[in-house]
Parts: sequence; C-alpha cells; structure tokens
Amino acid sequence: MTTPDTDKPRLLLVDDDETFCKVLKSALEKRNYEVLVANEVKTGISLAERYLPEYAVIDLRIGHESGLELVKKLISLDDNTSCVMLTGFASIATAVEAIKLGATHYLTKPANADEIVNALHKNEGDSSVLISENPLSVKRLEWEHLQKVLMQHDGNISAAARALNMHRRTLQRKLDKRPVRE
Repeated sequence: MTTPDTDKPRLLLVDDDETFCKVLKSALEKRNYEVLVANEVKTGISLAERYLPEYAVIDLRIGHESGLELVKKLISLDDNTSCVMLTGFASIATAVEAIKLGATHYLTKPANADEIVNALHKNEGDSSVLISENPLSVKRLEWEHLQKVLMQHDGNISAAARALNMHRRTLQRKLDKRPVRE
C-alpha cells in the first residue's frame, strides 16, 4: 500500500463489485480525492480504523453482509465522517436505518461520480423534492414490507421468515431479486 496523500480528502469506498470500485475510484481520484478501496466489510473496517477517512461511499449489500454495520462503525470512529449509502437494493426501511446510523445521504445505483460527490457534500435536506403522484405498486409494497421486517429482526433472515410466516428460502429468493422501481 502506498503512503496516503495528506493534501487530498480521504475517501473510503466499500463495494463488493471490483469493477465498479475500479471505475469509481478513478473518477473520484480525478476529482481530487485519495480513495481507499475495500471489497468486504472487514477490510473496510480495518481501513477506516487505520486511516479515519473524511468521506465514505458504502454499498448497502457487500456480499452477504450489510453495509449498515460499516456506516455504524465509521460514525463511531468519527461522527464527522460524511457517509453515502449506495445501493441497487433500495428500500424505505434501509434508507431510514442508514440515516439513523449516520449516513448523510442514500443513493440508488446507478449513480455517477458527480452525483456521489454532490451527496457527500450535501448536509441539509431539500424541501423542494418532488412528491410522486403515483402510489407504489403492490410488488414494491411487498419489497418494502419484507425489508422493514428484515430490519426489525436485525437482518436475520430466519427470524424475519418466521415473523412473516413464510419459508426462509422463499424469503431469501424474494430478497435476492432486484426491487421494482415504483
């Protein structure tokens, strides 16, 4: 590992998609960030403890682990760390939990480097955000409900399946599918 460049703000990028990390790292370095990359939660925690990054971009689902744990750890190390939760599996429940744990923003994939940098520096809410006129679809409502119950059971799929009165494998299969947009 090279010696960190102290003139640039340090950013921790944690995502299990190595190609995505490589592309995003390059884009963020062009925007004058020193980027530390991890592809698993354990490595991300180790880098965070060693380098105390000012910024972090954390994937919600890192392998079979939750990026929410990493957000919690980063904020416990330094509550001034600006964390953006990035996910292809967005839900209201995970967005609420990410913000409660200290994330400053929650973005859905695909998000480009400019959107991520803007989110890292956005410290206040935006009351002008448009409110959708269309209700969520039944499939999306199901996804949201599954996520909520899963969060209530601390990510334990077996406990959530029991609470939902469904087989664990059925719940796992539903959670592995990408959610519908609306």
